[in-house]
Amino acid sequence: MKTADLYDRFGEELQVAAPGLVHYGGETTFSGRIATVVAPQDNSLVRRALESPGEGRVLVVDGGGSLRVALLGDVLAALAVENGWSGVVVHGLVRDSRELGEMPLGVLALGTIPRKTEKRGLGEVDVEVSFAGVTFRPGEYLAADADGLVLSARSLE
Repeated sequence: MKTADLYDRFGEELQVAAPGLVHYGGETTFSGRIATVVAPQDNSLVRRALESPGEGRVLVVDGGGSLRVALLGDVLAALAVENGWSGVVVHGLVRDSRELGEMPLGVLALGTIPRKTEKRGLGEVDVEVSFAGVTFRPGEYLAADADGLVLSARSLE
C-alpha cells in the first residue's frame, strides 16, 4: 500500500519521516515489522541481524548519521535477501550501490561511500532509535515507497 494512501487512512496516527533518505535497493516499495541495530561505524551487529530469519521484517540501522563508512554493502544485502528481510533503512551510508539496485530488497540510506567498517562487535540490538524526526521501535511497523517512509504502532494492513 502506498504511503500517501496509508496517511489518508491513518492520518496523524502515523509518524512520517523527514525527507533525506535515498532509495538504493531494487525495491522502492517495502514494508514490515521493525528490528533495530545501533551500529557506531561498525556493521558487525548488522551482519548478525541479517544472518537471522527476517520473516519480512525491516532492519533499521542507526549509524548516527556518520558519513565516514558504509554500514551495508552487497554481501550483507545478499544475506538480507537470502534470509527473507523486506528492507534495510540505514541512518548512515551504504556501498556497492549498483549491486544493491539489482537486488529484490528495499534499501534506504543517506548516501554512498566505498569505505567499509572495522569489525569490533560494537552496538546494540532491539532498542528504540530516533532519526529523520521519528522514533523506530522494535516490533512496530514501517512502510516506505517513492513518497517517503511512515511508521505505525499497529499493523498497516
